[in-house]
Amino acid sequence: MVIEKNPRVTILVPVYNAEEYLLECLKSLSNQILDDLEIICLNDGSTDSSLDMLKDFAKKEPRLKIVNKKNTGYGDTLNKGIKLASGEYIGIVEPDDFIDPEMYIELFALAKKYDADIVKSNYFEYRNGNNTIHESFFPDETGFLVDAVEDTKIFYQNPAIWSGIYRREYLIDQKLGFLNTPGASYQDASFNFKVLASGAKIILTDKPYYHYRKDNANSSVKSNDKIFAVNTEYEEIERYLKEKGKWETFGYVFEAVKFAAYHWNMLRLNDKDLEKFLLRMRAEFHDADNKDMLKKQYFPKNHWRALRTILDLPPKVFIAVFKTYRRKKKQNL
Repeated sequence: MVIEKNPRVTILVPVYNAEEYLLECLKSLSNQILDDLEIICLNDGSTDSSLDMLKDFAKKEPRLKIVNKKNTGYGDTLNKGIKLASGEYIGIVEPDDFIDPEMYIELFALAKKYDADIVKSNYFEYRNGNNTIHESFFPDETGFLVDAVEDTKIFYQNPAIWSGIYRREYLIDQKLGFLNTPGASYQDASFNFKVLASGAKIILTDKPYYHYRKDNANSSVKSNDKIFAVNTEYEEIERYLKEKGKWETFGYVFEAVKFAAYHWNMLRLNDKDLEKFLLRMRAEFHDADNKDMLKKQYFPKNHWRALRTILDLPPKVFIAVFKTYRRKKKQNL
C-alpha cells in the first residue's frame, strides 16, 4: 500500500491576465530544487491566453494544479488557495515575477530548523533585466526567532508577502487571511500586519531569492483606481488589533506604518484623486492625534515632519506644497 504524504510546500499563484510574463514565472517554479512541491495556479477569470498557457504547462509539470474560477479579486482568490493547499507551508508567487531554484528548499529548511510559523527573506527588485537587492533584513537580524513585540522594525518593511513562507496550519488556526474586496488593491497590507502581530514564530534571512518585477506597466500598484483601497486595509488591521486585544501593544506602530502606506499612495495619485485622498487621510490622522495615538518616536523623522505639516497646514496649502515635492521627487528618479 502506498501512503501519500502531503507536500512540504504549496505555492499559490494568483493569475489574472498575466500572459506576458507567465511562462517565465512557471518555469522558475518548475525548476525548484525542492521537488516535494504542490503548485496551485488560481486563474481568476483571465480574459487573455493565461488559462491556455497554464493548461499547456500542466501537461509537462505534474505538480501543477489549475483552479479556474470567475473573477473575484486577489484576496478572495488567495483565501481559496489557502483552503485548497495541502502543503505544510505556503508560498505565494505573483505571475509576473520569478524565483531562484533554491528558494523553497532553503526557506523550508529554515522553517524546520527553528520551528517557525513564518520565514521572511530579502528579495530582488527586477527592472529592465537588472536586479537590485532590496535589503529589508541584515545578517545581524538573522539566526534567531524574532519577537515582533520587542523588534517592531519588521512592521516597517514592505509587506512583500511573496518573499517568504507561512505554516498553513497556523494560518488556518489563527483565521489569518485576506480581505475579500473584489478589484481592490493593497490586499497584502492587512494580511502581512496581522500575521506579524499574531504572535507567530518568525525567522528572517538576509538572502534574496524572489525577483519582484518593477517594469510591468500593467501592474495593479500603478493604477489610480480605487483610491481608498489602502484605507480599507488599515481599517481591517485596526479592527483585528482591537478584537485580539493587541491595540495597546501595536497601536502606535500601526499609526506610523499606516502613514508610510498613505504617504506612498499620495505619491502615485493624480491631482484630482490626491485632493480626495488627502482630505480623508487628514481626518483619520486628526482623529488619531486627538486620541493621543501619534508618537514621534515611532515615525521616521521625515514622516513625522510630513505628518505634522499635513495636520497643521490648511489642505489647499499643503496640496500645493506636496505637488511641488512630488514633481521634484519624480524628476530625481
